[in-house]
Amino acid sequence: MNKLYPDAAAALEGLLHDEMLIAAGGFGLCGIPERLLDAIRDSGVKNLTFASNNAGIDNEGIGKLLRTRQVRKMISSYVGENKEFERQFLSGELEVEFCPQGTLAERMRAGGAGIPGFYTRTGVGTQVAEGKEVKSFDGAGGPEDYILEHGIFADLSIVKAWKADETGNLMFRKTARNFNLPAATCGKTCVVEVEEIVPAGALDPDCVHLPGVYVQRMIVGAPYDKQIEFRTTRERAEA
Repeated sequence: MNKLYPDAAAALEGLLHDEMLIAAGGFGLCGIPERLLDAIRDSGVKNLTFASNNAGIDNEGIGKLLRTRQVRKMISSYVGENKEFERQFLSGELEVEFCPQGTLAERMRAGGAGIPGFYTRTGVGTQVAEGKEVKSFDGAGGPEDYILEHGIFADLSIVKAWKADETGNLMFRKTARNFNLPAATCGKTCVVEVEEIVPAGALDPDCVHLPGVYVQRMIVGAPYDKQIEFRTTRERAEA
């Protein structure tokens, strides 16, 4: 099975439609599937729901699709650094489902494992628990309350990897591993943009983070321009 496509538009052909749920990898601007997000924007699909750790920054990452009003809802854990996100949320144009970071990662992982729901202590007694089922389990110190969280089953997963072999086995680089890995597993179809593709068998099996069985389509997205969320400088001391 040839999983390599010539570009992002070709890799997404036949997969996009209005009102779909997309699980997107990345952490801030680290490890975001830039080429795939651009292609989704250019396709014109609308009323999208994104499950992603964050929405990028103004006009970068998912922020590009916020600018074009293609996103209806965000399921996220961190939404700072994005003025357009803030404006749309406060004006009622954007629906937001806040989710603690670890819970969001586990919801994606659960969806990828076919688990419809799980109980967690995170969020008990806060706004996160509003409207959710509460169940008591015996703990070391006696009964404790847990809230029910649902696994995420996305229509599409879009992620970015550092290296892949021709069969789709993936390696992620450092911080980019955290949300790209669970996001890749929870979609009906997983499309990956990767910096480098090597021959099958070239990757050390012990270094493969995601088996190729989860990956249906790939593109080579490199080269990339390094994006910086906050540029902090200081004056150079005089000699």
